[in-house]
Amino acid sequence: MAGESFEFIYNKYKDLVFNVCLHYVLNREDAQDVTQEVFVKVYHHLHQYNADTASLKTWMYRIAINQSLDFLRAKRTKKRFGFITSLFYPDSNEPLHDVAHPGIAMEDKESLEELLVIIQSLPEKQKTAIILTKIEDRPQKEVAAIMDMNIKAVESLVNRAKQSIEKKLKEREGF
Repeated sequence: MAGESFEFIYNKYKDLVFNVCLHYVLNREDAQDVTQEVFVKVYHHLHQYNADTASLKTWMYRIAINQSLDFLRAKRTKKRFGFITSLFYPDSNEPLHDVAHPGIAMEDKESLEELLVIIQSLPEKQKTAIILTKIEDRPQKEVAAIMDMNIKAVESLVNRAKQSIEKKLKEREGF
């Protein structure tokens, strides 16, 4: 890689990777663990990076998303019901009253918890599209590159995700 050392890459992308991981795993400690796994993977595979295929930022997003999804899959296999346990107290399964999630300022933490649980229940591609476009605020063109699909497919995934979220919110409200 033309002069880009691992240390440079780490310093440039550590916050981006952590935030993406946090959007998926919803727990700071787990996000830190997944972030560490991402950079271990980057370190071992840096020689395979091809700038002609994707930008470094896109490559980092892909690794962070895949590592987060792998973490969630592994976590689900350990749990009978596959709930995102980081939103609940482990002993009682009662919802946490203090969701520590930077970048999202919402007065109604109960609504935030409900929304995050719904997002986590979406199919993986819809979840990725909604997190990158609406939470990470990435342009659809960039999301398309990260997800290795065209812009229309991303638009479709975002629209289906929004519809699913809206439907689940209405079901919970009894409409």
